[in-house]
Parts: sequence; C-alpha cells; structure tokens
Amino acid sequence: MLKEPVMSVVFDGNPLKAMQSSHTHTPQTVLSGQELSQEIKSFISGVDNAHGRKLSVREHARCAVRLLRSVPACRAAVLEHLRGVYDEHVSTFLHSLETEGDSSSGISSNLEDIIQEVHGVLSEFISLNPRAWAPLVSTWAVDLLGQLSSKHASRRVAPHSSSLNELLQLWMSCAATRSLMEAYSQCLAAMLAWCPDACVDALLDTSVQHSPHFDWVVAHIGSAFPGTIISRVLACGLKDFCSHNAKDQGLLVNGVDKGNRVPKIGSVVGILGHLAAHHSDSIRKELLRMFQESLSPSTPLSPTSSSTSWESSPQLRRAAVPFLLQLAAMSPNLFGAVSAELVELLQPPVLLQLQALLQGLPREELDNMLGLAVHLISQSPSGGARVLRFLADTATPASVIISGPTPSPHEGVREGCDRLLQMLLLHLHKLVYNRSDGVEGHPHHSAPCQPQTVIPFLEELQTHVGELCAETLRLERKRHLWLHQLLCLLSVYGGPSVATEALCQLLTQARNPEELALAWQLHSTLSSCIAGLIPAAVARCVAQIHTHTLGPRQLRQLLLNLATAIQSQDEERRGTPSAQSTMAVQLGSAVSGHLHDFSPLLLHGDAAVSHAAVRLLSASPLPRTSSPANLLLLSRAAVTHFFLALRRRVEGGKGGRDGGQAAEAVNCSVLLLSRFSAYSTLTLKAVLQQLVEGVLHKGNADLFGGQIADMSGAPVPAPSVTPDIGASLLDINCRFGTTVNFSGSVWSVFHAGVIGKGLKVRTATHLPDPSGVIQNIQTLLAVVVQCCSSSGLNGSRPPPDPDEPLPINAEAAKVVAVTLVENVCPDVANGELSWPPEEHARTTVERDIHIRRCFEAHPVLFPLLQVVAAGRPALCYCSAVLRGLLATLLAHWEASREGMSADSPWHLQASCLLVSCMGEGQLLPPVLANVHEAFPYLTPFEVRLLLLAVWEYVRANGPLPQKFLFNSEKGLFCRDFSRDGDVARYVSPIHNVLHKNIDRLGHLCWRFQL
Repeated sequence: MLKEPVMSVVFDGNPLKAMQSSHTHTPQTVLSGQELSQEIKSFISGVDNAHGRKLSVREHARCAVRLLRSVPACRAAVLEHLRGVYDEHVSTFLHSLETEGDSSSGISSNLEDIIQEVHGVLSEFISLNPRAWAPLVSTWAVDLLGQLSSKHASRRVAPHSSSLNELLQLWMSCAATRSLMEAYSQCLAAMLAWCPDACVDALLDTSVQHSPHFDWVVAHIGSAFPGTIISRVLACGLKDFCSHNAKDQGLLVNGVDKGNRVPKIGSVVGILGHLAAHHSDSIRKELLRMFQESLSPSTPLSPTSSSTSWESSPQLRRAAVPFLLQLAAMSPNLFGAVSAELVELLQPPVLLQLQALLQGLPREELDNMLGLAVHLISQSPSGGARVLRFLADTATPASVIISGPTPSPHEGVREGCDRLLQMLLLHLHKLVYNRSDGVEGHPHHSAPCQPQTVIPFLEELQTHVGELCAETLRLERKRHLWLHQLLCLLSVYGGPSVATEALCQLLTQARNPEELALAWQLHSTLSSCIAGLIPAAVARCVAQIHTHTLGPRQLRQLLLNLATAIQSQDEERRGTPSAQSTMAVQLGSAVSGHLHDFSPLLLHGDAAVSHAAVRLLSASPLPRTSSPANLLLLSRAAVTHFFLALRRRVEGGKGGRDGGQAAEAVNCSVLLLSRFSAYSTLTLKAVLQQLVEGVLHKGNADLFGGQIADMSGAPVPAPSVTPDIGASLLDINCRFGTTVNFSGSVWSVFHAGVIGKGLKVRTATHLPDPSGVIQNIQTLLAVVVQCCSSSGLNGSRPPPDPDEPLPINAEAAKVVAVTLVENVCPDVANGELSWPPEEHARTTVERDIHIRRCFEAHPVLFPLLQVVAAGRPALCYCSAVLRGLLATLLAHWEASREGMSADSPWHLQASCLLVSCMGEGQLLPPVLANVHEAFPYLTPFEVRLLLLAVWEYVRANGPLPQKFLFNSEKGLFCRDFSRDGDVARYVSPIHNVLHKNIDRLGHLCWRFQL
C-alpha cells in the first residue's frame, strides 16, 4: 500500500499535507490510502472496479486529475494521458467548426470543464513549487502545442501557416490550446529569474520539429516576453551553433556524437523574424550587445548570473561572431537591422579587438567567414553605400599623407579590409557577368522569358552614382582603382541608364586631365557591352542644362571637360590613335548634334560659363546638316558673345583681373566665327550681317571708339545734361508749311538747333581708351577678314604663297557692303550706284548729313570700308554712302576759312580715307587714287578742287560692278581703266595744284604721272 508521506517526499521533499492544506478552498476531499490505490488501478486499467464498467473519457480524465492533485509522483503518466484528452478536445472543437456547431457540442463542453480543472491544478502547482513543476509543465505544454498544431494543420478550418493572425485567433479560441499557452507563459514567467534557458530550449526544440505550424506559438510567446525571448533565443542558438561546429570539426563528447540533433539556428531565425515586425529595435540592440560582449574581455561570473550564461564561456564568445554572421546570412532582415549601426560601431579599438578574436581561427574557417561576409554585403538591401565607404576608408587612409588627428588603422586591420574589398569586387564581378539573363559580355541584353538576377548591393548603389563618381575622382592610392572597378560593374549591371549617368557624372565632376582620364577608362570598359554610350551621355548632359540641374561651377566644368575631350582628337591626327582619341571623335560627333542646345550658353550671365561654352563650340566639329533656324540661332549667339568677350577684355584690362581668360575667350570667339562662317553661304551672310549691325549698335559703339547717335546721326547727350527747352515738335512741323523754303533747307536749320531757341548745346563726350579701341578694331577686322576670306567658298581659292593673306571673297565683301549701307543710310535704294553732278547733291543734303554724322560717331566704318574695297567690286554697292560722305566733305571744304586743311583734322582724315578706299576698290584710276597723299599740304580750297576732280571722274565713269573682270591668275576681280576714256582732263586740276605748291609737293609729282 502506497503511503502518502512517502510519495510526497519522493517528489519534492515536502509533506503533501502542506500542499493540500494550501487548497482548502477546493471542494476536493483528502483521499485515504485505499482510495488512492483504487484510483491508481482505475487510471491504469481504464475500468471502474466498483461498478465493473469501462470509464468514459470524461470519467477517465477526472480520475487523472484526482491522481495529479493527490499523487504528484504520477505526474508523468497523468500528463501523458492528458495529451489524449487535449487532443480529443481539439478534434471536437475543430469538428464543431467544420459542421457549424451541429454535433458533439455536449462532449466539447464536458471536456472543457476538465481542461479548466487541469489548468487550475497545474497553475496551483507552478505557483507553489516553480522549481519542481515549471520545467516539467513548460516542456509538456510546448511539446503538446507543437503536436496539436502539426496534427491539425491540414483541417479544413485551419488557416495557412503563413496567416499568423488567423491561426492565433483560431487556436486561442480553443480552450485546450489556450490553457496550454497560459500554462507555458506562467512557467516562463516563473523561470525567468533562475533558469530561462530550459524553457527557451524547449521552445526552440519544438519550433525545429513543428515549424511552420508552430510559428503562431512563437509569435504569441515572443509578444508576451520580447526581451526574454530575444536574448535567451540568441543564447540558446549560440550554444547549439557551437556544439554543431564542434561536431563538424570531429569533436565527440563522452563518445557520443552530439551532431545528430537538428540545428536550432533555423528556428532562431524564424522566431526573431516573427518578432521583428513589432520588436525590431529590441532585436537590433540585442544583436549588437552580443557582438560587443563577444569582443570585450571575459569577466568572472557574478553570483547573480546564470551558470549557463554564454558570456562566461570563452568557446561561446569565440563562436559569437560566426554565429551572428550565419544568422545574418539566413535572414537579410536581421542583417539590415544591424548593418547601419554595426558600421558605426566598428571604430579602431573595436576593429583591433575583432582582429585579435579572428587571429586564433583556423585559415579555412577564416576564409569561410570572409566569404560569408562578402555574400552578406552583396545581398544587403540597405546600407551598402555606408559599408562600402567604411571598407574603402579602412583599407586605404582617406589622405595620401597620413597625418592629423585621424588615427591610422592597424596594418592587420587594413590588410583584412583590403582583402575583403577585393573579394567583394571579385564576387560582384562573377554575379554581374554570370547572370542568367544574358550572354557574357552583354549582360544587359536580357531575354524576355528569363528573369533578371537582382543584386541588392548594386541595386542600392544605383542611387549613389554621383557620390561614387566623386569618391573615384579623388585619385587616392588604390582607393580610386577599387571604386572605378565597382563603378564599371555597377554600370554593366544597371544597363545603359546607369552607365550613362556614371559617364555624365565623371564628365561633370572631373577637374583635371588625370581625373578626366577615368571617364575614358570607363568608356573603354563599357563600349564592348553597351552601344551608343557617348551620344546618350551627351544627351543627358544637355537635359541637365535644360532643367538647370547644374550650378554655374558644375556647368562650367562640364563644358571645359567636353572641350578638352574633343581637342584630344589632335593625337589621332598626329598619327597616334588611342582609345581616348577614338572617344574624342565620337564625343565631337555627339556634341555637334547638340550645338543649338549649347549655343544659348554663350550668353550665360556667368562669364566663366560663357567662356567655357565658346571653348567647347570653337573646338567642336560642325554638323553635316542642320536646319536654317538652328544655324541662325547659333550665329546670333556667337556674334553677341563676340561683343561680350570684347567688353570683358576691356573691363579685365582696367581691373587687372581675369585678363588672360578674357583674351582667351576673344580668341575662341574669333575661331568660332571664322569656322562657322565657312560652314555655308547662309552662315557667312548671317555672321557678317550681325557683325556689322553689332558694331553700329548703340550698346557696342563705345568698344570701337564710337558714340551713341540718334536717328539723324548726331551724338545723343546724356539725359542729365540735356536742358529742357520746352520745344514742341508739333508746333515746329505746323510752321514748316508756311515758312519760306531757303536754299539751305529748313532741315539744316533744324539740325543745328531749334528755331527760336538757338543752337544745340554740345556736351562733353567720354573718350574711350585709345589702346583698347585700337585692339578691338583690329580684332573685329581680323574676324571680318577671316570670314570674308574663307578658302573654297564661292569660288575663292588660297594664294599660291602660304605667307600671303587670303583674298577677300567678293560675295562676302558684298554682304558687308550692303549691310553697311542698310545701317548707315536705310532709305537708300539698292540701284543708286551712279553719281549725279555735284550741284545736284543738294537734293540729298539731309541724307548726306546723316551719313557724315554716322562716320563721325563710328570711326570703325572706315576700316570696314577698306575691307569692302579689298573685295572688288563690292565697294560699288556702297556708292550712295561714298557719294553722301564726299558731298558733305566738299561742302565743308568749300565753307572752311582755315589756313590749312590740317586745321580740320577729322575732315582731313575722312577725305584721305575716302579717296584711299575708292582707289583700293578701283573706283578711281591710280593717278586719282593718290591725290589723298597731297591733302595734308594743301589749303581747304585746294582740297576741294581735287575732290571735285574725283567726283567728276566717278560721275562720268559710274561705279558699276559690270566694269570689273575676273582675273583667273590672281583669283580677283580687276577693272581695266583704259576702257573709261581719257583721264587727262581729270588730272589737270591736280597738276595745277602741284605746280602752285611745288615747294611742298615736289616729292609727290611722280605719283600723278599718266
């Protein structure tokens, strides 16, 4: 016969009566020894001996509960029997749901009160003696939960294992599984203070066996005890990982192979994955704490810590880093949660600790860890840019000369990061070029039926192309080689869009030829697998210009880099072709197709950008074909920039700064205009017309020593110095019709002043710098001459002697002549080539005065006339202007009362230049063309006599283009004066003047021989 005290002592060493007395509130009575013996027999046989019948499920369960309460030593057998009771209840519960509650409802309710009674007994035992009951009940409860979840997972009402919320709602509505969950939670709460590992071990073992059907239990327990579950799950997983590693290395403990068990690391990953949705911060902190604790020196075990704490075991501390790597490899989410802070945590002291930890590992294990780390980095969905920067900074110092407060990495740490970075590049190279979506060498040509292989590390770096290019261009030791290789891989992986952006960024950010060479290297690497890269990059640059994405400094650098790249074509022309020169040809061709997009930059508000734009356009080849609208747009922008460059050169000379850049901008502008004018007849006419119009424009007149003139040609004084005389133009016009028309015309009186108010007040004019004016005029004439002497245009040909200047093209000179006439005297008809008698010139006195004042206001007109005269017979088309100017000079010399012509310096100079131009243009024979040499020695009256002879000759022998014949030997048009009759009668006044002033003009007599 079993004795009550004996059983209680066997169980826990405490009298059973003490336990029973603590439950006086229960209706159960204390059983005698004979009654306990009868209950045990009935429980074992399942038969009621008193009545001789088989016990029902409910009666058998009641018997088990009585034994569990009265004879704790029977706990193992009772708990094993209760598994069937719980299973029966779950089956009935699910069947009731499947049949919508039409059957077995009574059985379900009867078993439910049994479940409640069992739960009450277990809860009392756990509360009274947790050290004895909590480990047993927790293991039984969690194992039974796993069995029930797996067994009934295929039932029709059971949701899919991935639907955790639905699964949790289903099982928590069942009394049996809810009771088991509450019992396990009570055990875990009771064991936290002294032995949490046993409880978590049971959870992990069950998770390994019954996952994924057991995941809902893990989710619920983890939500109830997040901190405990996370830390203890990691600790248990580390211990299991270490034991399996020992087995892999051939270590046996007590002759037993401990590796037969299934590794728990998969269950650890699953549990942490479930908890990550709501407790990611706790998981992150715990993972980082484990990493830090594994590196810190080992400390003696404190009295309060667990005897199974992993921190006290050197073997577990060494295995912590490989364990964390394995965890991260199995769960990218866990790696992403800690990667960002892990990089920040890896300071030099931590790196030294990590190096010391890894030095003791075998070579093979260390290689496996590095390979796993490379795999993790390549598969990291976030933080890749930060990891890359950390590896590059640690493998190679940020500065070439290591100095300053920044500590230098330990040599071993640097070598380790160097090796890791090289392994990463090699791994990425294999991933990129061995993808399943294309042929090697053309990985971006994907087949439509094959999916693309995604590399998360490169996917994230696609958003950091600009930063990667900037770091590459720093040209620091091996660092830029690594980053450039990575940039190539990223371009191949991302396809044309990423490659185009990378090349565009390099072209924009490079600041010297060495940095620009990285762009050529990138192109040479990618040209074999990506077609049309250069045109796409130029198009992207143009798009950035249109959207104003680039600042002035970046825009200037981009234009200068493009210009430098195109100018490298000279290497190929010198017979040394290279990849760089080949790319330069492609780049020049691409830029030529976007000249109309770059031309507005010539007028950019920033002088540096404008200078860079003219450098690019002057170096870029012109397109084979282009629309007239684009050509006219480019010509107008180029001419406008020319005048801006002249003004900047003048201002730079005054301020003493940026003079060299301004002079270079002028030279580039001259080159651009000369090349552009040689492109076609349309561009030649447009450039010349706009040049002449720009010279006479009031905004540019001061550059060439001119003054702003009004419609009549008179200089316009500043508004501040112009007195308000209160004259009414309407009143003056009304009186014109009633006044006497004097021979001098009222217009002469009007231009001298306002009738009734006196003469106009002459204002002091600002005189520009003579040296600057001369330099600007010379530059202008150089441009005009180069444009007018373009070789091979409209029949012109270069001279046989290369040292001789190119001949002026007649058609180009005609464009200049016609434009001059249109701007100096707009009301002149194109057919007014012949000259009337001198006395008839009074009918055009107003127009003649306007012409003369234009020449006074714009000294550059005479040099332009000289250019026109060189392009015979173009000066014929300036006949009206020449006639008007000569008429005003005749009127001046006739009215002059000065003793010598030199007393009227401007009129003397104008007379000499006019006759010289007419002689150069062969409107006068040589004997008359030389009369200007005598003007400085003559009186005004004598000058008038010689100019009258010139007038009479031109009137008798009109300046018609038909009188010029083309000389094929010289390539010029020439005039045969022998066909114009006797010139002697026009020379007679000259001889009379020579004879009268033989003492002063004797040395010039030979110039006037017929």
